[in-house]
Amino acid sequence: MHAVILAGGKGVRLLPYTTALPKPLVPIGDQHAILEIVMRQLANAGFTTCTIAIGHLGHIIRAYVGNGSQWGMRVGYSTEDSPLGTMGPLLTMLDRLPEHFLVMNGDVLTDLDFGDVLRYHETTEGPLTIATYDRQVKIDFGVLTTDSGNVVAFTEKPSIDYRVSMGVYGLSRSTLLDYTPGLPLGFDELVIDLLNAETPPSAYDFDGYWLDIGRPDDYDRANAEFTSHRKLLLKGA
Repeated sequence: MHAVILAGGKGVRLLPYTTALPKPLVPIGDQHAILEIVMRQLANAGFTTCTIAIGHLGHIIRAYVGNGSQWGMRVGYSTEDSPLGTMGPLLTMLDRLPEHFLVMNGDVLTDLDFGDVLRYHETTEGPLTIATYDRQVKIDFGVLTTDSGNVVAFTEKPSIDYRVSMGVYGLSRSTLLDYTPGLPLGFDELVIDLLNAETPPSAYDFDGYWLDIGRPDDYDRANAEFTSHRKLLLKGA
């Protein structure tokens, strides 16, 4: 099985941590970088090859990961010279990818079974599979419903549940063949194109542990919780 890790972003939301370190290498706990955890999880899930899309401070990622042999994997690299969006880097490496592969952000901390996501994608025979997570957003205001100048309903500081993308996808090479390499392609653009073409993505719903380390609140939470979650995140390590 093959995985592509998207690790080319500047990590602006995590400044000043990302001034000297690329976001996938920010420390989690007192021993590990997030990318090390991801590489261990991929290897444990049965992935044998991986391509890392690098850009900002990419030479540090290359020096840290090397050829991947420390995790029993073969790792190659694709360099992003200018921002290409979430899916754009994949277009420059299509000739090196198998028909079905996993794509993931390099800053995801989760106990999701990456191998199962890819196997599920292969069985659906769809263009794209999105790992999804239920996220609750707290509204810090009283919410009013108005009609014809009158308040007709009131809810005090409600919580709203959303199903969100986890930043982990099963993808088919054929899905990207009509796009132009070298031009930006966002995840949002790809999903909208698939919906307009009436070939909707599949959803892989997950209710385990997941944090988006690109969010400062989640990064702080990850460091606070890592010791208690280490065995969950690094099974077999």
